[in-house]
Amino acid sequence: MEPAHYLGLDVGGTKVALRVETDHGSVWESTLAWSPRHSVDRDLAQLSGELTRLRAHVGVPLRAVGVAMPATVDPRGRITAWPSRPEWTGLDLAAALRALFPGTTVAWADDGDLGALAEARAADCDDLLYVGVGTGVGGGLVLGGVPCPGPDRGSFEIGHIIVESGGASCVCGRHGCLQAVASGPATLRRAGRLRGSEVGSDELGPALRAGQPWAVAAVDRTCRALAAAVTSVQELLHPQRALIGGGFAAGVPELVDLVADRLAELARAGQDPLPVGPAVLGGLSSLHGAVSLARLVARPPARASPSHGPSMSAAAGGG
Repeated sequence: MEPAHYLGLDVGGTKVALRVETDHGSVWESTLAWSPRHSVDRDLAQLSGELTRLRAHVGVPLRAVGVAMPATVDPRGRITAWPSRPEWTGLDLAAALRALFPGTTVAWADDGDLGALAEARAADCDDLLYVGVGTGVGGGLVLGGVPCPGPDRGSFEIGHIIVESGGASCVCGRHGCLQAVASGPATLRRAGRLRGSEVGSDELGPALRAGQPWAVAAVDRTCRALAAAVTSVQELLHPQRALIGGGFAAGVPELVDLVADRLAELARAGQDPLPVGPAVLGGLSSLHGAVSLARLVARPPARASPSHGPSMSAAAGGG
């Protein structure tokens, strides 16, 4: 008998990561870079082509699919906001996933919530704050082994905590959000302004390690903003530790120690700064969380109680 195959999709603003696992480990992993923004139909057609390639390689039906989504999705399964790819706004996500995976059980959840759940399990920590720094800033909070705020109460939007009143404009329409200050693109734009010329993602890390003033200043502001957000969560909800991941953070590993320094500066009398470290799963937290979601929805209903997992929605059933 062929082992069950579970697919995780981590859908981002610039790329989609795919991972197929069986109970014996990974059998397929790939990354699809989105074409330049044009239309949701083109995006879905590109994704469909990658899935055709995946199915040809795997050769057996998928048991279930989990999707990590950064977009805001309403209870009916319709995308109401996705600033990084606004062409998707209004899309019936449930219907689109049914078309991509006919006859297969599919569910989606917030990418930050799934990343936090995967990191908490990998780190064996039941009270964990996870912050993912990439194209945007997302994350999640796990308390008592369960994602917070919990099923049907929305996602944990740390990227939209205000860290600089009247600060940089955010894609959400506000000013001073953590994402507007500390995301990878925001940090690179700031570095470019300080240097006087555009800075690529492969240039910032080496310049930081070389002590280039423009790189140090650009990253320092990012770390101050991250530390302010982490400290705010600590004051309210008291996780045991924080982990920082995401693609941008993985490319600038010094970020974690620099955030730790800023957290120490923000600690008040009688309170230790929250311990912070690099994400156990690197830049793949949400992807692993998506595979975990696929495994969860493939179980019999009695074992897949929403009270033991992230807030999720199903797009298809059967198969």
